[in-house]
Amino acid sequence: MPVKPRSFDGFDWDGGNRTNCQQHGVSIEEIETALSSGAMLILPDAKHSDEEDRLIATGKAASGRQIFVVFTLRERGGRTLLRPVSARYMHQREIDIYDQARAAIANR
Repeated sequence: MPVKPRSFDGFDWDGGNRTNCQQHGVSIEEIETALSSGAMLILPDAKHSDEEDRLIATGKAASGRQIFVVFTLRERGGRTLLRPVSARYMHQREIDIYDQARAAIANR
């Protein structure tokens, strides 16, 4: 079931998640732009939410390529920050699933 995106005040980057997110060729700018656009399909990631709630976002980056981003929201100093955990470009099979999910949501 898609999750309604929550507003956030910025991004939480450090050496760990920056390196992890860029290892598959997705740039920080692509990740931030895609997640800020509001056009991503966001789903809970129950399988990996043992220590904190994690979410999965799928959608198009500014480059036009489909991306898959795992992230969490963290409260820091009274601000809600979006912390990307990993990111990669999607495979065609995943793109097909994403497109079907978007169509189903649009037809509700």
